[in-house]
Amino acid sequence: MQLTLVISSMAAGGAERVLSLMANYWAAKGWKITLFTFDDGTTPPFYELNTEIHHISLGILGHSTKLTDAISNNFKRIQTLRAGIKDSKPDAVISFVDITNVLTLLATQGLNVPVIVSERSDPAKNYLGIFWNLLRHWTYPGASKIVVQTQSALNYFPQSFKPNINIIPNPVILEANNEYSLNNFLVKPSIIAIGRFGKEKGFDLLLNAFSMLKDSYPEWNLTILGEGALRPDLESLRDSLGLIGRVDLPGTVKNPYDLLKQADLFVLSSRFEGFPNALCEAMACGLPVISTNFSGSQEIVLHEVDGILVPTEDVAQLAVAMDSLMSDPEKRQRLAARAPQVLERFSLEKVMIMWDTILDQAVEQSQ
Repeated sequence: MQLTLVISSMAAGGAERVLSLMANYWAAKGWKITLFTFDDGTTPPFYELNTEIHHISLGILGHSTKLTDAISNNFKRIQTLRAGIKDSKPDAVISFVDITNVLTLLATQGLNVPVIVSERSDPAKNYLGIFWNLLRHWTYPGASKIVVQTQSALNYFPQSFKPNINIIPNPVILEANNEYSLNNFLVKPSIIAIGRFGKEKGFDLLLNAFSMLKDSYPEWNLTILGEGALRPDLESLRDSLGLIGRVDLPGTVKNPYDLLKQADLFVLSSRFEGFPNALCEAMACGLPVISTNFSGSQEIVLHEVDGILVPTEDVAQLAVAMDSLMSDPEKRQRLAARAPQVLERFSLEKVMIMWDTILDQAVEQSQ
């Protein structure tokens, strides 16, 4: 099988991590994998790729401030991507993330190659704007398959799309950290959270909830792993809430498992997500977890069995849930004992069987 994968970049992020796992899995099977990214190649991929994967940076990533520039630049992106895909001679193309999916479908029109597009968030919450939303609804019927992560994401699309939509969750694996040791990095007892510093991750909500508990639990600390545009805002909020010395923002860690295994509690405070990798990885490490109750977390966490679900954007309820676990080590242990079952439910082997099945269907239907 010759497979071409498309994503805007291979920076740190959930979609990028999953794509790297998939690409490595197929490369290990001896498939010829070409990976196109839109960046200029000056920054290496954040996640390790099999050396047999042919990674090509197209140098077409950029931001346009004027409508005319946006139209011109996207036309160039489509032309460049089309030429690259033609040269790679794929049996199938897989694209990750909404706008990249649209560009890939436009770039492959008339090439007679099956294209699978994968939504990586909740399209009902992740608004693209009128232009890109219209293009998504116009181009997606041309996809051989549409992959979403949750039933909620499937429900977003028109009924006419649904026969062509497949729900495939993210794979969950634990990788050994061979680069360096982060043993004894966290000050215990400790809460940990992971994610890009964007509004959708709700770290402002987490900081406010933790501030409500800081005096009741002076020995507890919070570490948030990640990076992003909202770092100055989060640092300012941390300081204004009197959490200097109690909240650490150390940046992004490629393999966070050492830190997860040191923590006492994981909290996911997102306003919305697709299928959160960090939540699954925390559970796989045997951590008790608290998550806001959105579509993705509902399909991962069994409430009061292997974790706790709380309403989204409700700081008071988030603080109540945190209090209930911070004060009760036996309850933390009970939830933590069941949490690693997520490794079996969403194993790489099970998830890749799903991907292989729809790939075979897409290739067969195109012949």
